[in-house]
Amino acid sequence: MRTYRFPGGGLARALRHLGALVFTLSCISRVEAQERRYLFEVGGAAGYQSFAGTTNLDGAPGGLARLGVWLPLNFSLEAEGSIAKPNSISVRTGSASVLYNVLLGSSTWGYAKAGFGGVRYGASTATECAGLKFQGRLCGNTTTFVVGLGARIRLSPVLMIRAEGVINPNRGTSIDPGPPVDTVNVRFSNYGINLGVSLMLGSKPIPDSDGDGILNNRDRCTGTPAGAQVDGRGCPADSDGDGVPNGVDRCPSSGTGALVDAAGCSQDSDGDNIADGIDRCADTPAGVLVDSNGCPRDSDEDRIADGLDRCSDTPKGATVDALGCPGDSDADGTLDGLDRCPRTPAGASVNAAGCAAGQQGRQPAARVDTAASRPAEPQPRAPAPPAGPAMIGSQPMVLEGVKFATGSARLPTSAYVELDSIAKVLAANPNLRVEIGGHTDEGGTPADNMHLSNLRSEAVRNYLVAKGVPFQQLVARGYGSSMPRTPDTSPRGRAANRRVEIRPLAPGL
Repeated sequence: MRTYRFPGGGLARALRHLGALVFTLSCISRVEAQERRYLFEVGGAAGYQSFAGTTNLDGAPGGLARLGVWLPLNFSLEAEGSIAKPNSISVRTGSASVLYNVLLGSSTWGYAKAGFGGVRYGASTATECAGLKFQGRLCGNTTTFVVGLGARIRLSPVLMIRAEGVINPNRGTSIDPGPPVDTVNVRFSNYGINLGVSLMLGSKPIPDSDGDGILNNRDRCTGTPAGAQVDGRGCPADSDGDGVPNGVDRCPSSGTGALVDAAGCSQDSDGDNIADGIDRCADTPAGVLVDSNGCPRDSDEDRIADGLDRCSDTPKGATVDALGCPGDSDADGTLDGLDRCPRTPAGASVNAAGCAAGQQGRQPAARVDTAASRPAEPQPRAPAPPAGPAMIGSQPMVLEGVKFATGSARLPTSAYVELDSIAKVLAANPNLRVEIGGHTDEGGTPADNMHLSNLRSEAVRNYLVAKGVPFQQLVARGYGSSMPRTPDTSPRGRAANRRVEIRPLAPGL
C-alpha cells in the first residue's frame, strides 16, 4: 500500500474569493422587510469546485441541492448534495452540517457551518478505477469535513439569494488506478464557492406584541406601555424614577419620592405646591404658607399659620383670635394672654403686667390655639368692653385684607375694615409714624413694578388720611418686586408676594 499526501492548493485564493463574494452580495440593495421566524429551507445553487493540485483534477463548475430545518436560537441543520465533472470524471459529495445564523441588519443573514460527509471520485471499486481515464488521478471514496461561511439576502418574505464559500478537508483510503492498481491513504483539501436561491417554507413574521419596535425574539420587556421609549432590549427608560416610563411621562422631572398619576405628573391634594409623597403635612388648609416639607409656617408662634395670620408679629404669649390677632378685652393696652389683671376698670393706669395700683395680679391666661378650640356656644357672661383695634407691633405687619387686582392700584372695598382698624390705632397714637410699603410679584418689568407699588401704597395712605389720620404720620413707599415674601413662584406664592405692609418708623425718620 502506498501513502500520498496531497497538499491543499489555492486555499488563500479561495478565502479571497469568498470574502469578495460575501462583500458584493452584502452591498446589494436590501429589501426592507419584517424579521421572520423560519422553519424549512429548500434550495439549489451553481458553484465552482477546485481540487488539490496533486489530484490531477482540474477545477470545474457544478451544482448542488440542499434541504434544511431551522431550530431555536438561530441554529439550523442541513443536508446537501453536489456534483462536479472535472476531466470527464464525476465527483459527487454528500454532507450534513450544523449552521449558526446571525441577523445582519434587517434583511441579511450571515452564517457559519460545520459538517461531515463523503466524496466519491469517479468510481468506488478497483475494477472501475482501472480505466484509462482514471490513470494518474484519484479514484474511489473519501470522507470529508465541511467548514464554510455564507450569507442569505432576502428578496421577498420567502425567497433569498444565498452565497457561500466552503473548504472540504478529505481523509481516508482511496484507489490509485495505477498501473498497478493499489490503495493509498489520502489527506488533502478542496474548496468551492456557490451562488443560488433558497425557498423558506413555513416562515412567519416575528410579532412585536407591545408595539415598541423591538420584536418578540429580542424583547426582554414584553409588556411595555404604548408610547414608551425603550432601549435595544425593549425595556423602557425612566429618567426621574417615578415608575412612569419616558415617552409616556408628561412630567419627566418629577421630584424624588413624589407620588404621580398615570401620566407621570405629581399630585398635590392640599394645593400647597408641595407634591404628595414629599409633603409631610398633606392636609394643609388653603391659603397657608408652607415650608419645604409642606408643613405650615408660623413665624410668630401664635398657632395661626402664616398666610391665614393677619397679625403676623403677635408677641409671644398673647391670646389671638381665629385671624391671629391679639385682643385687649379690658382696653388697658396690655394684650390678653399677657394681661395678669384682665378686668382692669376702664381708664385705670396700669403697669406692664396690665394691673392697676392695688390689684393682685395672676398668671397669664392659657393660650388659645385656634378658633376651633373655643366652645361653639359661649357661656353667658357679663358684657365686656368692646375689643380694641388691631395692634401695630415693632415689626412690619402684612395687611392681609388689602388685596389689589392684578395691574391695578384701585383700593378694593374689602380692604376698608382692616384699614379702618389701622386708622383707629394711628389716631389713638399721634406720635406713632408708620411706613406703608407696597410690594408686587416678579411679573412685569422692574420699572413697572416699582411704579405700581408706589401707586398702591399711596392709595392706602390716601384712605387713612381720609379717615382722619394726620398726613405727617404716614410715609408711602413702593418696593416693586425687590423684597419677596417667599421664593415660591407658583400662583399661591406670587399672591403672597403681592402685599401691603405697615412698618413703624423710629422718631425722626
